Amino acid sequence: MTDGKAARLDEIIASHAHREGPMLPILHDVQAEFGHVSEDAKRTIAKALNLSRAEVHGVVSFYHDFKAEPVGKPVLKLCRAESCKARGVENLVAAAEAAAGDRVEIETIYCLGLCSVGPNAMIGKRPYAMLDVPKIEALIREMA
Repeated sequence: MTDGKAARLDEIIASHAHREGPMLPILHDVQAEFGHVSEDAKRTIAKALNLSRAEVHGVVSFYHDFKAEPVGKPVLKLCRAESCKARGVENLVAAAEAAAGDRVEIETIYCLGLCSVGPNAMIGKRPYAMLDVPKIEALIREMA
């Protein structure tokens, strides 16, 4: 890990030091900042939180949001839970995949907690609600 990345990782860890149970917020910020949670990051986080690397790895490997390697392209998380299915998300899947091509990764997730305004998607930390084909195609065009 370069000095700049190590310093940024230290800043992320320090920004959550006051919290009870800081591991998940730290991991989310590391994923957002670097695009993945590297082995070096796991070791640094473990040391800072007085945990074993295996404990941090267990959390990273359990949650699908955390990647071991950078994805390399933008990710649109499309909710395909029951409420979004009832609101027509399955009608958006083909259009989203066609618009994404090989430039944007479409990742299925289950529930963003916005069930009354589905179908929903998330880009980074920002949710998008009440999607239809033109809206999802426009989102993907903006990402690519």
